[in-house]
Amino acid sequence: MRWGRAIASAALAIAILGAAGAAWFLYAVFAERARPAASTDVLIERGSTFAQVARRLYDAGVIGNVASFRILARLRDQEGSVRAGEYRFEPHGTQNDVLRALVTGGAQVAAWVTIPEGFTAAQIAARLESAGLGPSDAFLREFQRRRLTVDGARTRSLEGFLFPSTYLVPLGDSPSQVAGMMVAEFFTVLPRDAGFRARSLHVTVPQAVTVASLVEREAKREADRPRIAGVIYNRLRIGMPLQVDATIEYTLPEHKAELSLRDLRVDSPYNTYSHPGLPPTPIANPGRPSLEAALHPSKGNELYYVYCGNGRHVFAETLAAHQANVARCLH
Repeated sequence: MRWGRAIASAALAIAILGAAGAAWFLYAVFAERARPAASTDVLIERGSTFAQVARRLYDAGVIGNVASFRILARLRDQEGSVRAGEYRFEPHGTQNDVLRALVTGGAQVAAWVTIPEGFTAAQIAARLESAGLGPSDAFLREFQRRRLTVDGARTRSLEGFLFPSTYLVPLGDSPSQVAGMMVAEFFTVLPRDAGFRARSLHVTVPQAVTVASLVEREAKREADRPRIAGVIYNRLRIGMPLQVDATIEYTLPEHKAELSLRDLRVDSPYNTYSHPGLPPTPIANPGRPSLEAALHPSKGNELYYVYCGNGRHVFAETLAAHQANVARCLH
């Protein structure tokens, strides 16, 4: 099968290039084995064009001719099929071998993985599996069993502390190693004064991260994040239930655009309608803006907010004003 494709490509090359050009092309892509001289690692950045990939391979000494390599990819319609990541090319391969490795991931030693802000630990585990890094259940078990001590307070799991970012993850890394990479990034981003700021708000740092996770799942635009955090802290201060729909959704098996009355009555410590205070853990992994908002909430007496479309929430200090906002925004 492999030789059949090679012969077909060669025939097309002959038709395009002529006999002399085809001889050069066939030698360059199927026979020449001088490169690389030693095992060579090459990093293919996300979003690289094939021309950039070919130049990177040439500069690293993996291929000896950019033009023939690009022609081969064009003939096979594989210019858009290269997987980003880190590759290890063994000595004395052909350009044909190199292209196949890039398209199939056969020589890949590390994969790029992007974790969006607001992903839960379960969603992160699924994303890691889809990147070919291992089964999601193994990652999720690690995320759920592992605990941290943050500014003297103990967490129940890693939920909330798996920082959303883009990672180059070595293939074969254990779930513990991958979790460690994300947690290390969290502590790099966490403000140095987080402990002081949390204590001034009468919470622990893990509780502030929980507030940040609520903000992450509720806010639609940057300007609203500190105000939503302010509402949460105001309600905590007076013992008022938070009534955040996203905490209930966290316990549901799948996303719902709108919660039912039955959902609002679910018996769960994450039901912030029936249980006062914060949920037991964060409900997502917040990004930097939500962490900043949770540590620097808006000041004031606002106790309510409602989504009013176009990415905007409106806020109120009294129930009567809130009900007027609801009537205006939702009806």
